[in-house]
Amino acid sequence: MSANMNSNDTRSPFVPVLLMGVALVGWLGFQAVQLVAERNQLNAQSAALAPTLEKAAKLREQGDALVNATQALATQGNANAQRMVAELQRQGITIKAK
Repeated sequence: MSANMNSNDTRSPFVPVLLMGVALVGWLGFQAVQLVAERNQLNAQSAALAPTLEKAAKLREQGDALVNATQALATQGNANAQRMVAELQRQGITIKAK
């Protein structure tokens, strides 16, 4: 043993615990900032997609109306409409009766 060290020489755990606490708070702060930035990006992308989704819904409604009109013509006996409905059914497209 050296002359400077005696058996009662103990060091305080304050500095290592303080460093660990600062590191933990820093890491949690960084993660929080990253998550907020990602959430803001997702919100911006969602807002940018809203018009496209509205257009897609409108197009779907128009397609459904067209298919329903074709189904109505097929029910009335129109040969071309009957062929169209048969082809749609062959491809696995179901027509909801309204």
